[in-house]
Amino acid sequence: MAASRFAQNALSEWMKGEGPDSDIVFSSRVRVARNLKGFPFPILATGQHAADVKNKLAAVAKEGKLDAVGTFETLDLAELSELERRVLVEKHLISPALAGDSRAGAVVVSDNEAISIMINEEDHLRIQCLYPGFQVQEAWRLASRIDDIYEEATEYAFDEKRGFLTSCPTNVGTGIRASVMMHLPALVMTQQINRILSAITQVGLAVRGLYGEGSEALGNLFQISNQITLGQSEDEIIDNLHGVVRQIIEHEKAARQRLLQESRLRLEDRVKRSYGILSHAAIMDSKESAQRLSDVRLGIDLGLIGHVSPQVMNELMVMTQPGFLQQAFEEKMNTEQRDMRRAELIRGQLASRSQDGGAYE
Repeated sequence: MAASRFAQNALSEWMKGEGPDSDIVFSSRVRVARNLKGFPFPILATGQHAADVKNKLAAVAKEGKLDAVGTFETLDLAELSELERRVLVEKHLISPALAGDSRAGAVVVSDNEAISIMINEEDHLRIQCLYPGFQVQEAWRLASRIDDIYEEATEYAFDEKRGFLTSCPTNVGTGIRASVMMHLPALVMTQQINRILSAITQVGLAVRGLYGEGSEALGNLFQISNQITLGQSEDEIIDNLHGVVRQIIEHEKAARQRLLQESRLRLEDRVKRSYGILSHAAIMDSKESAQRLSDVRLGIDLGLIGHVSPQVMNELMVMTQPGFLQQAFEEKMNTEQRDMRRAELIRGQLASRSQDGGAYE
């Protein structure tokens, strides 16, 4: 089992690319939910039904039908440890729901981890495509291409009036969920974020945290996605999200410039204090590390800290998660031990990855 290959590196290959507006939009994602005709949905499926679905969908990759879009490996989640599944969640390759009930689950992952295809999650099939920066339209085109491959190889549950049928009514219709992960520290600091988020929900979009529904927006990271899947075409859903995100980007840019013009010294002090704490702290919980990393990332993007690359910050956001920490140190830890190891890992990364020995600018 090659799951360890996907769990060893904090940063997926696709994340190393520089996408448009990557100082504000970390990633763009499109997820397509589908079910097979003639099989009970996962919530009602027997063990045999689930196994039949897994074999049928896994065969699409095994038979080389996905070769046109990449090289793939299929991981049977029942064969993975709890820790390996947790790391896959932290890297957004599988959902928390699939990790928690993985008896008949599987995931088909591309070599660069930009594509992950979950089998027997809430729906039989969930196709996920990820791009760096603001590239939601590109992510949709790739997801649509993979969807076509599966549709040719199988038969979907589809209703002429309702569209694609899904376990959750909120996904019925197109079955697509498009989202962007945005870093919005300046809107938070200038206390504009609540007004912006309120306006977002009024135009049919949802705001979630780092790991989707029910998760907290740690480190000023907000996931913006469509709520409506029925009554709009796929292109309308994508275009609506694209237009709203473009406006949020402009608001965040304006807020950053306002901070530089009106509070530069205080801002510089804040980001450098956070860098100093990250560089020397003996313990660090996940909430504080997310906030400090957010401060430093903002300082890098605004030129206030010049010796650390944004990629180091991206890596640390994954490496400091509980599962990856335990994977990296090869030990099971309690909360206090994780906080100690998290601080140790951050100190080591900042010391070894600094570009000029520690000068701020």
